[in-house]
Amino acid sequence: MSAARQAIKVGTKNVRPVLSVNHGEAKRRVLNLYKAWYRQIPYLVKDYDMPKSEEQCREKLKEMFLNNKHVSDIRVIDMLVIKGQMELKEAVNLWKQKGHMMAYFKPTEEPKPKDFLSKFFSSNE
Repeated sequence: MSAARQAIKVGTKNVRPVLSVNHGEAKRRVLNLYKAWYRQIPYLVKDYDMPKSEEQCREKLKEMFLNNKHVSDIRVIDMLVIKGQMELKEAVNLWKQKGHMMAYFKPTEEPKPKDFLSKFFSSNE
């Protein structure tokens, strides 16, 4: 019996939380990040002179957050929030360039080019 208990103790490892202790706290962090991005959109559109409307940017923001809707591990959620906060800070401080901001609007599923010229042009974007 004691060998089995010892094996269970070795097999299960307590991990420290990154930021959040429970799902409620993680959800609150995600919503706060979403609101921070949402509030900054008018300034980002103006500062980066983006050829997108505020509404288009808000739709893209919603889409990007919904892409990670299925994530349930609190540690992964916290890491995504940390990365989102870093991205926001870089965007707000104008450490990014217009091309970096427009890269968010690239289609996620691009068809692979078939002929030589299409491959050439897609590699130089």
